[in-house]
Amino acid sequence: MSQVKRMIFFVITLLIVFATVIFVLENKQAVSLVFLGWSSPELPVAVSLILVLLIGMAIGPLLAFIFAQKKKKDPGIS
Repeated sequence: MSQVKRMIFFVITLLIVFATVIFVLENKQAVSLVFLGWSSPELPVAVSLILVLLIGMAIGPLLAFIFAQKKKKDPGIS
């Protein structure tokens, strides 16, 4: 059973990698993003989206950790 799970994980990982590569290759148009007056250098659309995804993936667990710590410190609040 362990071998089957490992194979399924490998196939899903491979599909995600292929989808990401195809996405990057299809979205090479350069864009410059502006946020609150700050402008980014011109980067391909795919690079911008992947950076935003990675930033979101870092902020989500960080916020969850902060709220969990806050909940541990103050158990009276529900």
